[in-house]
Amino acid sequence: QLQLVESGGGLVQPGGSLQLSCAASGFTRGYYAIGWFRQAPGKEREGVSCISSSGSSTNYADSVKGRFIISRDNANNTVYLQMNSLKLEDTGIYYCAAHLSCSRTNLIVGSWGQGTQVTVSS
Repeated sequence: QLQLVESGGGLVQPGGSLQLSCAASGFTRGYYAIGWFRQAPGKEREGVSCISSSGSSTNYADSVKGRFIISRDNANNTVYLQMNSLKLEDTGIYYCAAHLSCSRTNLIVGSWGQGTQVTVSS
C-alpha cells in the first residue's frame, strides 16, 4: 500500500528557508506524480506545487513561484520542497500526495499523510 510521510517542518522567521521531504514507500506501479499541498488555520487545503513522475515537469501556485522549488530523487523515493524567502502567509500544515499526473491533482492515490507543520513567525 502506497504510503507517504512528510517531514522537515518547523519554526522559521520571515525570509528564512526550510526544506520539506516526502518519503514514499509501498508503491507497485513505478513512480507517481507528487503534489505538495498546505492548509492554513481556518482555510481549505490548497495546492502548492507538483512534480511529474520523471521529474521533468513541475508547476507552482502563483503565491510561491520564484520562492519554492520542488525536486525528486527517485532512487531514494523522496520528493523535496525547498522553501525560500518564507512569508507569514506560508504558515500551515504541509502535505504531500501521489497522483497519476500533475494535471489530475484533484485525485490522490492512497491517502493523505499526517503532514508537517510549518510556522513562519518573527
